[in-house]
Amino acid sequence: MPHMLLIHEPVGQRATRSEPEGRALYERMLGWGEELRERGLLLAAESLMGTEKSARVSVPGGKLRIVDGPFAEAKEMVGGFFLVDVDTHEEAVALAQACPAAEWATVEVRGLGPCFVRQPG
Repeated sequence: MPHMLLIHEPVGQRATRSEPEGRALYERMLGWGEELRERGLLLAAESLMGTEKSARVSVPGGKLRIVDGPFAEAKEMVGGFFLVDVDTHEEAVALAQACPAAEWATVEVRGLGPCFVRQPG
C-alpha cells in the first residue's frame, strides 16, 4: 500500500545552516533513502527547492490566480518526500519515525488513493 512521507520544514530553516551542515544532512537523507531502496520499500524520493522560486496556481470561478513565492504567510514548506510501499499505515508511521528529517522537521504520513474515497473515522 503506497504511502507518501512528506517532509514539512520551517521556512528559512535551510538558511540557518552552513553549506557543509546542509550537505551532511542531505547525505543522511540520501543514505536513508538508499536503505529503503535496498529493503524494496522505496518507490520514489526527491528533495524540493525552497519557496523563493515557486508559484501557487488556482483557477477559482474560471479566473486564473498565480501567486509567486516566497509566500509571506507560510510558516512551513514541503521540503521533500519519500514514496514508500508498505503493507500497513502503521509501517509507514514507523518509517516516518526512523526518517532522519524527523529530527528537524515534521514527517506527514499519507496513504495514496482516489480523492472520492472516504476513510473511516
